[in-house]
Amino acid sequence: MSGKPIYQAIADELRDMIGAGTLAPGDRVPSTNELSAYHSVNPTTSAKALTELFNEGLLEKRRGLGMFVLDSAREQVLSTRREAFARDFVEPFVHAADQLGFTTEELAVMIAKERNR
Repeated sequence: MSGKPIYQAIADELRDMIGAGTLAPGDRVPSTNELSAYHSVNPTTSAKALTELFNEGLLEKRRGLGMFVLDSAREQVLSTRREAFARDFVEPFVHAADQLGFTTEELAVMIAKERNR
């Protein structure tokens, strides 16, 4: 895992699974103990990851059954990632393109070429 805290990496992995549809709405997510065993971490670390996703409104708790993916979770993950993509990639790209004098049409052609590779 990268330089980020382990609980954050576990939460990101679960977000990836939700975003990809691997964990679909209504699916039970791995328990604290299952995540701890899989990642060889303390259960408190896994619990922190699950709590983060619960607090973000991606999971719901079902007493005695575990945590489950909410119906709105996938769209929420994708929406958050689209916003981050625009902020982290598109805005700097457009700023640099403006400095270099590219037109919108020239940028569209460049993007189309790249997508067709």
